Amino acid sequence: METVDVLVVGAGLAGLQTARLLAEHGLSVQVVERRRSLTVGIRTTGIFVRRTLTDFSLPDHLLGPGIRDVLLYPPSRRAPIHLTSDRDEYRVADMAGVYDHARRAAESAGARVSLGVRYPEEVRVSPRFLIGADGARSRVARDLGLSQNRHFLIGAEFVHPVAPGSVPAFHCVLDPHVAPGYLAWVLDDGHSAHIGVAGYPGAMRAGVRQALESFAATAPGLRDSLGPVTRRGGPIPVGGVLPRLACPRGLLVGDAAGAVSPLTAGGLDPCLRLSALAAAVTAEYLHTGDPSVLRRYDGASLRTRFRGRLLLRRAYAAVRSPALTEAAFAMLRPRVGRALAARVLFNDGSFPDVPVPVPG
Repeated sequence: METVDVLVVGAGLAGLQTARLLAEHGLSVQVVERRRSLTVGIRTTGIFVRRTLTDFSLPDHLLGPGIRDVLLYPPSRRAPIHLTSDRDEYRVADMAGVYDHARRAAESAGARVSLGVRYPEEVRVSPRFLIGADGARSRVARDLGLSQNRHFLIGAEFVHPVAPGSVPAFHCVLDPHVAPGYLAWVLDDGHSAHIGVAGYPGAMRAGVRQALESFAATAPGLRDSLGPVTRRGGPIPVGGVLPRLACPRGLLVGDAAGAVSPLTAGGLDPCLRLSALAAAVTAEYLHTGDPSVLRRYDGASLRTRFRGRLLLRRAYAAVRSPALTEAAFAMLRPRVGRALAARVLFNDGSFPDVPVPVPG
């Protein structure tokens, strides 16, 4: 059996970026992915925030128009709060294209990417080091004896093309009956519309699919479809970065590591940042053989920087009454409340910086 330096399980954005960076460090890297095509099984909405767009090199032709307007709706859907930034805060990516671009970049750097390969049954290499980029319910985490995600939202969305001409906007509905513990959304960037809901599965009485169907029937800011509607969905870990991310046999990245903002549930920015740290630590460890290097990849220390977000996540998760949500929403209408909402939605600090240079 062939020996490789690193086996990366999962060809999502975290896995492919980690593989590329490791290959650029001169390591032999094999990526395996159970899907036969990276264009199927896409779960993320594909929203990139301004901080990510500033710090990372992303293919501009795969990104939609910039979005500056966010409308927040209470459960009644009346009198939304309209927030406008003076900069582009969000851009929605063609994630199938982004994955293909990331795959080609990893292969150009020297990594091998094999699709349609199940871990561990169909893996035909012997790795010195194993990296789990295999999603929120990671098999690699279990095999390595590392921490595993325990707290999840479940999300689903419809995506379809729309006619150009409208002002791009992000419509967010806070309603615990529709999306307990999170929100429902319509994101229209002028090219496509994303209609989605997410929430705690135990509190979604009829299930996420039924919640999505119900919301889509009356969603604000929704425009008629001009083409086929696709569906996406899956679990979203919101317990914060996991405390034990690495051991001498391997480590975790992306959703497998809990690299998702606990408050906003955004995962694309965290996955890129944590992947950069994971690649730097892995390369140094394999080149030096010094296990103390792995201490730099410390989820416990990162978690201390999430305390505020984790507290807000728990507080919001406890709100299950539309009347209480409506009353709390009223506190956002004055200037101070609007500033707080803008800080959450437009803030640069969606995820703590990691102590490595960020590729730009």
